[in-house]
Amino acid sequence: MSDKITHEIVRHLTVLGTSSGSWNKELNLVSWNGRDAKLDVRDWPADHGKCGKGTTLTYEEARDLCRALTVYLREGE
Repeated sequence: MSDKITHEIVRHLTVLGTSSGSWNKELNLVSWNGRDAKLDVRDWPADHGKCGKGTTLTYEEARDLCRALTVYLREGE
């Protein structure tokens, strides 16, 4: 059994920002270790060979986050 974590970016959705070290915070659809792809927010270098810490969201979690953000953004700060 291998301890190596594999990833495949199934679909790139957007760059959310760029850090001073030229890594991008990205929203992608990523398959980790050959599993079903999930929405994923994390920092990546240009070659996507490694990645920073981030979070993955199922469709349902992303939908709930979208609803909460919509309410928040409509209310303003």
